[in-house]
Amino acid sequence: MFLNPRCRGMNSLGMFCVRTLAVVGCRTATRARALCTSPGITVAQIDEEVAKLLELKAKIGGDEVKHQFVLKTAKGTRDYNPKQMAIREKVFNTIISCFKRHGAETIDTPVFELKETLTGKYGEDSKLIYDLKDQGGELLSLRYDLTVPFARYLAMNKITNIKRYHIAKVYRRDNPAMTRGRYREFYQCDFDIAGQYDAMIPDAECLKIVYEILSELDLGDFRIKVNDRRILDGMFAVCGVPDDKFRTICSTVDKLDKLPWEEVKKEMVNEKGLSEEAADQIGEYVSMQGGMDLAERLLQDPKMSQSKQACAGLSDIKLLFSYLQLFQVTDKVVFDLSLARGLDYYTGIIYEAVLTQAGVAPVCTEAQNGAPGEESVSVGSVAGGGRYDGLVGMFDPKGRKVPCVGVSIGIERVFSIMEQKAEASAEKVRTTEVQVMVASAQKNLMEEKLKLVSELWNAGIKAEVMYKKNPKLLSQLQHCEESGIPLVAILGEQELKDGVVKLRVVATRDEVDISRADLIAEIRRRTSEA
Repeated sequence: MFLNPRCRGMNSLGMFCVRTLAVVGCRTATRARALCTSPGITVAQIDEEVAKLLELKAKIGGDEVKHQFVLKTAKGTRDYNPKQMAIREKVFNTIISCFKRHGAETIDTPVFELKETLTGKYGEDSKLIYDLKDQGGELLSLRYDLTVPFARYLAMNKITNIKRYHIAKVYRRDNPAMTRGRYREFYQCDFDIAGQYDAMIPDAECLKIVYEILSELDLGDFRIKVNDRRILDGMFAVCGVPDDKFRTICSTVDKLDKLPWEEVKKEMVNEKGLSEEAADQIGEYVSMQGGMDLAERLLQDPKMSQSKQACAGLSDIKLLFSYLQLFQVTDKVVFDLSLARGLDYYTGIIYEAVLTQAGVAPVCTEAQNGAPGEESVSVGSVAGGGRYDGLVGMFDPKGRKVPCVGVSIGIERVFSIMEQKAEASAEKVRTTEVQVMVASAQKNLMEEKLKLVSELWNAGIKAEVMYKKNPKLLSQLQHCEESGIPLVAILGEQELKDGVVKLRVVATRDEVDISRADLIAEIRRRTSEA
């Protein structure tokens, strides 16, 4: 480290001391050299001197020692490049178009809420809420979803009916698994219907919306699982689950999409204190899947028929399937008793859409044990929702309830699949929407190009021009091919004299002279046809 000849006489300990302290600075290294070459110096003395010097250096600072800055995004977050954003925008447009088709208007709410607004609404998932530091006497938390803020908004503004959508970021203090679309910061796309209406019509429309969006995005085969919290609670009651354990057992059942029944049962018995007999009875019911026929059969079940709330839920499931038949979506919907959805605010119908690898399992044909006759491998939930009739009343000073039902599209998981599909296909993704490039065939035409591009912008046409005075025509044409720009408006000295513009189709390389007065109309015609 030091090239001074005096260093050659140091022992290994002395040299180690000097090398260690060299990072602290020249002055401290000089002291270390003097110390380490003195006779009778002990290791303890050296350690003491090192500590003093490091403490001194920390106080005075300096450029020699700098924190190693790591250039990265925070854990559980990501950046999106222009190509990814183009795909993302396409997905958003599809979803928003569907929401608007069903008559929804949109709102927005703050990204953070009072902590007490969010507390107690998510059951065991409440531990995933991001709490913020006290600012100005308010305890705040980042929103966990868009549903609780929506309920708060309804109560604050005394709104009793609305059909709304809301697309915004939410936050989860979770262990991220980004390869599976699990983030700490992500978008949710929510559609909700609030108001007092005839049973199951709004609920059926929410399922129709999920069906339309997943079909239009062409993500592959999917299945929409449906259940009712009243059926679950009734099932728990007749199986011998104590009242105070309903919510915690419900959260355990919710893990059946990730864990085998044996693991779920073990958690119920060993961790939640449920009797093995009660767990086995629950196991018989949660293996059942079907359609309207299963609801009819369970209404005749000796145990389930003893629960009034289970019977009310089963009757609504029957009514729901009758509307779903009218909407022509029953081929993708299955009544699944294992579906629980752990959020505490659900009061009735709940549903979840999952993508399947091996096609959609038959949902109306049941094997002897009540399970579908063919296994279908789930590759993850992409939408979920349900009815939450009591949530608004939790915020209303007089406890007035506003019935609500809604659905949330898992946009990050959808986007991951769309991105993979784009990578696998040879189709080029356009990152801009430029319709025409204004180019020049000769030098010194920059002013004329700027005049023309300004005319196009003023007419609402998406156009661009190269930021060089005299670019080569070939370079301008290559830019169009690389960017997917379909048309080129070429100016030259002769074109300017004749009052025309040479319009070139990039794909076919066909060229035609168009009068300056007719150019805008011609570009509109060609781009609308494309």
